[in-house]
Amino acid sequence: MRLTPIETPRNPLMRLMYWVMKRQFGRAITPMKVIFARLPRAVAAQLGIYFGLSGKHGIEPGLLLMLQSHVATINGCSFCVDIGRAMVTYQGLTFEKIDAVADFRTSPLFTARERAALAYVEEATRTKRVSDETFAALRAHFTDEQIVAITWVNAVENYFNLLNGPLGIASAGLCSIAEGRVAGRAAAAQRPAA
Repeated sequence: MRLTPIETPRNPLMRLMYWVMKRQFGRAITPMKVIFARLPRAVAAQLGIYFGLSGKHGIEPGLLLMLQSHVATINGCSFCVDIGRAMVTYQGLTFEKIDAVADFRTSPLFTARERAALAYVEEATRTKRVSDETFAALRAHFTDEQIVAITWVNAVENYFNLLNGPLGIASAGLCSIAEGRVAGRAAAAQRPAA
């Protein structure tokens, strides 16, 4: 990592953000400690980006996570791959498709709909454009709103990757924390009530 994480911010907003992140992920995430602790006025913009990803757009969470993972892998953002895997764990999904996403074109695990979305984000990430054929394949499976949502997810993931990569922000073990927390919750749920 090229900049030392700020473990104890002075800014009250940042202290609140660290607390929120700790509750959500088990620790304040590294980009928060490296980037936003130094640029707290950017937090509102960051929250706006997250808000753009929320809501009902008809794209299942598993597909969104596959798209994000594929883009992060293409861009070599190990932090984003790690946090994506943590989200898979928290949402109770499996890693089967996430782990096979590099072979989406040939793997029988993927539907034509998933292949079209993955090809779209891959081409857009690599070339910043998409061919008419790639777009037509996407249009065959998604509404206009869903196409915009997929494009948004792709752009946002590339944005996150561009923040983390140059600063050397790497995997933070968030997936391991998520697995431990989920296993702990499952064990607690199986204990007999007193």
